[in-house]
Amino acid sequence: MISRLRGTLIDKTPPQIVIDVNGVGYEVDVSMQTFYALPALGETVQLYTQLAVREDAHLLFGFADLAERATFRQLVKVSGIGAKTALGILSALSPDDLAAAIASEDVKKLSSAPSVGKKTAERMILELRGKLTVSGSLKDDLLHATASVDNSEDVVSTLLALGYNEKESRLAVKGLAADVDVSEGVKLALKNLMR
Repeated sequence: MISRLRGTLIDKTPPQIVIDVNGVGYEVDVSMQTFYALPALGETVQLYTQLAVREDAHLLFGFADLAERATFRQLVKVSGIGAKTALGILSALSPDDLAAAIASEDVKKLSSAPSVGKKTAERMILELRGKLTVSGSLKDDLLHATASVDNSEDVVSTLLALGYNEKESRLAVKGLAADVDVSEGVKLALKNLMR
């Protein structure tokens, strides 16, 4: 099992990044919460990881902190939620927000995450009640920086990659400045989708 990676960030295209660890490039899928906290290309980054072995692929998922990874591990135990859906949920909701939504049985908030309908949200509440706790500050172990791609189309592309459909994505970016950077644009668009 690969539990942690520390190396040089050599590529970041949401939701995937590549980390060079002593000459080996690891392709890692990350939540948008983690993506927002990534340093600039060429900087050192550390991520906690979870390896998912499928019949057709070995997928590596990365997280800014242990709380996010623990939440991911709980999410994939819920019937009907795979690794990609769990990553989408963690992109829309921080571990603290998710824990609070589960505790308050907020089906509407949970359903705002990509690929999560009302029945899946109810199943999450049922299966995760009491298993998630609100933690302290997130991303303590990750170097701080922001992504700086300026294009609202990149925001739409990121939302599509997270599982939202074209119509939802286009509506979510309406009203955003055309030159908004991708990370801020995605944050604002996700807030629009949760309304």
